[in-house]
Amino acid sequence: MSAAITPANRTPNIPSSPSAPGTPARPGALDRSPARTLRLGLERARYEIASYFRRRDALVFTFLFPIVMMSIFSAAFANLSFGPAGSEMNVARYYLPAMLAAGILLSGVQNLGVDIAGERGDGTLKRLAGTPLPVASYFIGKLGQALVTATAQAALLILVARLVFGVELPTEPGRWLTFAWVFLLGVLTSAVLGIAISRLPRSGRSATAVIVPVTIVLQFISGVYLQFSQLPEWLQNTASVFPLKWLAQGMRSVFLPDSFESLEQGGSWQLPEVALVCGIWLVAGLVLCRLTFRWIREDG
Repeated sequence: MSAAITPANRTPNIPSSPSAPGTPARPGALDRSPARTLRLGLERARYEIASYFRRRDALVFTFLFPIVMMSIFSAAFANLSFGPAGSEMNVARYYLPAMLAAGILLSGVQNLGVDIAGERGDGTLKRLAGTPLPVASYFIGKLGQALVTATAQAALLILVARLVFGVELPTEPGRWLTFAWVFLLGVLTSAVLGIAISRLPRSGRSATAVIVPVTIVLQFISGVYLQFSQLPEWLQNTASVFPLKWLAQGMRSVFLPDSFESLEQGGSWQLPEVALVCGIWLVAGLVLCRLTFRWIREDG
């Protein structure tokens, strides 16, 4: 006769350690793997991009704004030329790199700053806080939106400049390689700073009034609308602290002849300084995002 199984001699059912490799996760456990974070971030990016192109105000004031401004300048100053003696060029070609830099700023700092502040004000971030969406996935979604919209904007701007205004585009592969890393670094830096600056407005309604003037002032002092070499030295030094001046300078190194290099503040394109300053702002923006971003305001 077999012995009866009693609580005293029953082998306890010890669950496997969740940290042991190859063991299944506990039912209901939240997957926090990097793969899941990335997947959710890409899904969020698709949502953000679709939402962006459904907003008419975003299309007018961020996506199409640089194209409109280049068209206005080209029509208003059609009889003028820019550049050192013997290297003058038409207005559209001179303003193309500046408008590309401005588009990066608008897609990142202005658009994301206003957008996130609005989402914080209308309760969107509070609702997201109650979902399994990681903060990192939310950031990936915003970065994806900025990258896609800025790329589409730049492509359209270059196409309009070439087909409508007859702007000569560079043919050297090295210049396009410079364009690629300046553009990518600029978009990442602007997007991170947009997330960080979204913390400044006290409400979603005040976001435009707080953030838009900052971007407008930066454009005027950074050589976007005004020729940078004609600005007072103290204003040039002030603009040199911020990344937009360096983004515009990097873009000029791609689309303008080498003879324009002498008009820069340091007498050269200073591409290593472009990478250094933008890199510093990128790291600073990441630190600010990490320290200040919350789904909701503590004082709200």
